[in-house]
Amino acid sequence: MVRSLAGFCFDHRRLVAGGWVALLVGLLVLGGVFGGEFHTSFDGPDSDSKDAITILQEHGFGSRTGSQGQVAFAADQGVRDPAVQAAMERFFAVIETSVPGTEVVSPYSEAGARQVSDDGRIAYAEVNFSERTGEEYVEAGDTIKALRHEVAVDGLRVELGGDMFAEFSEPSSELIGIAGAAVILLLAFGSLLAMGLPILAALFGIGSGLGLMQLAMNGIDMPNFTTPVAAMIGIGVGIDYALFIVTRYRSSLHHGQAPREAVETAIDTAGRAVMFAGVTVVISLMGLVFMDMPGLAIGASLSVLMTMLAAITLVPAVLGFAGRSIDRFGLPHRKQAEGVAKETFWHRWSRLVQRYPWPAAIGAVALLVVLAVPVFSLRLGFSDAGNRPDTDTSRRAYDLLSEGFGPGFNGPMLAAAETPNGQADRDAMAALSERLNGTPGIAFASPVIANADGTAAIITIIPTTSPQERATANLVHDLRDEIIPGATAGSALDVKLGGVTASAQDFSDYTAERLPVFMGAVLALSFLLLLAVFRSVLVPLKAILMNLLSIGAAYGVLVAIFQWGWGLSLLGVGREGPVEAWVPMMLFAIVFGLSMDYEVFLLSRIREEFDRTGDNATAVADGLAATARVISAAAAIMVFVFASFVLGDERALKMAGLGLAVAVAVDATIIRLILVPAAMELLGNANWWMPRWLGAIIPRIHVEGREEVARIREGAVGQ
Repeated sequence: MVRSLAGFCFDHRRLVAGGWVALLVGLLVLGGVFGGEFHTSFDGPDSDSKDAITILQEHGFGSRTGSQGQVAFAADQGVRDPAVQAAMERFFAVIETSVPGTEVVSPYSEAGARQVSDDGRIAYAEVNFSERTGEEYVEAGDTIKALRHEVAVDGLRVELGGDMFAEFSEPSSELIGIAGAAVILLLAFGSLLAMGLPILAALFGIGSGLGLMQLAMNGIDMPNFTTPVAAMIGIGVGIDYALFIVTRYRSSLHHGQAPREAVETAIDTAGRAVMFAGVTVVISLMGLVFMDMPGLAIGASLSVLMTMLAAITLVPAVLGFAGRSIDRFGLPHRKQAEGVAKETFWHRWSRLVQRYPWPAAIGAVALLVVLAVPVFSLRLGFSDAGNRPDTDTSRRAYDLLSEGFGPGFNGPMLAAAETPNGQADRDAMAALSERLNGTPGIAFASPVIANADGTAAIITIIPTTSPQERATANLVHDLRDEIIPGATAGSALDVKLGGVTASAQDFSDYTAERLPVFMGAVLALSFLLLLAVFRSVLVPLKAILMNLLSIGAAYGVLVAIFQWGWGLSLLGVGREGPVEAWVPMMLFAIVFGLSMDYEVFLLSRIREEFDRTGDNATAVADGLAATARVISAAAAIMVFVFASFVLGDERALKMAGLGLAVAVAVDATIIRLILVPAAMELLGNANWWMPRWLGAIIPRIHVEGREEVARIREGAVGQ
């Protein structure tokens, strides 16, 4: 069936290529016209913070159901100076009239009396937004930022706090990644034409995947970073998948096959591996559904599926146009003779590692353990304006508010409760406010704020510590477990603790609790897939252990840089903070799927050689020599693509890009080039041990086509 698909795409290449052009254009147009909006939400299911939001929504606190911002200002002459007060009150009024669904609580009003610092030099207005789409938040932020420039009083400084006011530039990370991939492909292939095919396939796959993602947003909530994450993954895997197929095609041509037969061989071998690898990546990504992140899982999976589909259909069609001209426009460094595997650097390297397997294995494991040690200090959370560069107005507002009102001001919490018993419940809430004001770790708890009909009430809580400090996280747990229940004992109140800080802690706790289960499920499924492919117990077990080491090393690097602050200024991040709560699970899903790619491509080749020769040592050396060059090129492309996202402004994407780059680099070098040959040498023929009873119940999955395997075993075809 796979060979028939390849033959069809080759024979009907104009139809296939035209169909892909129509599909790409159609999906992008439909996505642009009918696509949905991004919706970023990190509330865990049935969390206290989600219940608090429900109370606000159902009881008339409409202006508090969306995000909250601040207009922070400082005046040398004092914020109560008549000129300053007149200018700022005009500004607040203009905000409410220019941005519908916005409530401004002025520091000059009775409700905002506490919004002036003790020295009278710093103040802020609270800007409450009703719930709206991401695009509408951006529009509101842009409008207010433009209005800010109309405030001009000598000695007055005005800054805007909140995510909608953050200043992000567009670094075109995707274009930088593609440009770097083109250079690597050119060096690897030595041919302009061969270099262009993987990039073409990746662009078609990513473009159509993003179009589908936009349409899917009509029914699925997707966070606003889904597009760059999907693009990051799509570029990496799309180029890699096409690279493996084009490499196999060129190899078959060099061994005397006609173009059509070479295409069939490439798809029946490398194409099968691509399909297996792509499905593995999708399975890993779909594990994010279990972590209550279906939008990110589906968006990234669509990108992978479409790039995989482009690799096995569009690439053979374009190869049909290229024919034997695939090596045209070659560069001077290109060697036309492929050479013999035993004469290559990679074969000699494998033999060197196999000659000293214990030192190689111990040294590699020691290095990975050192890199992974920081992971034991991993603390999950979310970044905020304090992590942004000080050129950003939201960072300057953050610092201004910390200076005037203490570090905990930027992480307010909200105690919300329904008050069906009227005054009795409000009295209980007042007692809670009094208790909170005397609680260590709380700088201020507001008086009770009731809604219009008295059916619900809220209390704003300001901690003494910043949102990202461990003490603040501990305070959230103490409030819920001891302080609030103790203060409301004997009343009918059911108080829910919400707000940005509490919501972030809920999601972090939810992630930390479910991450081991998620990882265990992905590991178990991957073990079973590799068991079916390689008919071995030790090979998949070894692969999983090694992949865990590479992922642990990536986690450790992220903790050392982003949480401990080692070299953080080089990445353009303002200050250290916790690891983004969603990054470890996303990183695990993607890296484990991608590492399976390299595992399949390398071990399937080693298994071929072992089946042909029965000599484990020779099979390892020849398999590594046959695949190391293309795996190294593929890994270099992924590392460059992922690392290019470090150039952006968003801390979370910097973290994800760097983590993926480190994991792939470690996997393709320390794991594949040192640990794999060393471990397989030490295990010998036991690598391929499998109990008969297990072999009888485990289905066979052929990554290489049956016909091609038969030819290889006969020695007719070699790579």
